[in-house]
Amino acid sequence: MSDALPTEPSGPGPDSSPAPYDALLLLSFGGPEGMDDVVPFLQNVTRGRGIPTERLEEVGRHYYLFDGVSPINEQNRALLAALREDFAAHGLELPVYWGNRNWAPYLTDTLRELAGDGHRRVLTLATSAYASYSGCRQYRENLAESLAALRDEGLRPPQVDKLRHYFNHPGFLEPVVDGVLACLDDLPAEVRDGAHLAFTTHSIPTAAADTSGPVEAHGDGGAYVAQHRDAAELITEAVRERTGVRHSWSLVYQSRSGPPSVPWLEPDICDHLEELHGNGVPGVVMVPVGFVSDHMEVRYDLDTEAMDKAAELGLPARRSPTVGADPRFAAAVRELVLERAAAERGEAPARCALGALGPSHDVCPVGCCPARTPKPAAAGADAPPL
Repeated sequence: MSDALPTEPSGPGPDSSPAPYDALLLLSFGGPEGMDDVVPFLQNVTRGRGIPTERLEEVGRHYYLFDGVSPINEQNRALLAALREDFAAHGLELPVYWGNRNWAPYLTDTLRELAGDGHRRVLTLATSAYASYSGCRQYRENLAESLAALRDEGLRPPQVDKLRHYFNHPGFLEPVVDGVLACLDDLPAEVRDGAHLAFTTHSIPTAAADTSGPVEAHGDGGAYVAQHRDAAELITEAVRERTGVRHSWSLVYQSRSGPPSVPWLEPDICDHLEELHGNGVPGVVMVPVGFVSDHMEVRYDLDTEAMDKAAELGLPARRSPTVGADPRFAAAVRELVLERAAAERGEAPARCALGALGPSHDVCPVGCCPARTPKPAAAGADAPPL
């Protein structure tokens, strides 16, 4: 870890015991792995919205440019391997399973496997670092739905908890810092010091942003915007300490969907690139800080659309990598697992978190990231009884 991202533990560190947990579940979005998978995958994503197949075919054109293969599943396999390797190297005897919301391996099937293998207390790592309905509560709703399905089958499902948000953990931030530094080094020397850092994340409806996080965080972007801004400031300051240059930065958005009549977070990355160019900014590094891995929305919306826009403008641009399966991120997950396990045992573990916001809650409180239509959600203070 660099000096730019110091940590100051506030209490005794957890030991190497994961008790009371007996398994870790990697929970992700999922993605198609071939041309024939694209429309069925999108039908899973949009289930209940009544979107016609013709429209899904149009939406799927991004995937068709990549032979119908989203990189997310392969990246999750790499993360699984990294977690297992890190756990084994540090004597953490905790099996790691993998389930997706929208494609194989499906979450319900994985929870059925966990139950069949005799696991009774499962901790979940969601591949989303921030608070929001789609990035947290919807995963919790999916867990509740799958656990109910197991009960309907006559099975005894495990108790499932969820790791806290990790956007400000140094194991998540430090790989991003290194990626930004590499991109700056790769820019032409004459534009390097004046390059702007455009931190990108998924746009969401402003109403969803405003109600993200605990109730006390609601309003004007809620926890979603505040957490991203905190991470961006930490990364920018770390770059300054390593290079001596304080780069200008902004938080911008990508991957908007939904009707134009519904307000979403702005500005869009492509619009922002036009603004930067118009203001005479000599270069830009796009930093997809809102994403854990280089999945389709990074590969298409940034590497294809945004890079094409930068080329059209004559604006030197680079896109920094996401955390992916970086060993430092795998180590951070191990630390978060042990921290949560110690807390569940009634201990007071050190909670590693940088920036102004501090460590997030272990258990999502009532009213956190509410849905438009209330649904049962597991792994929170409002979870239905087992």
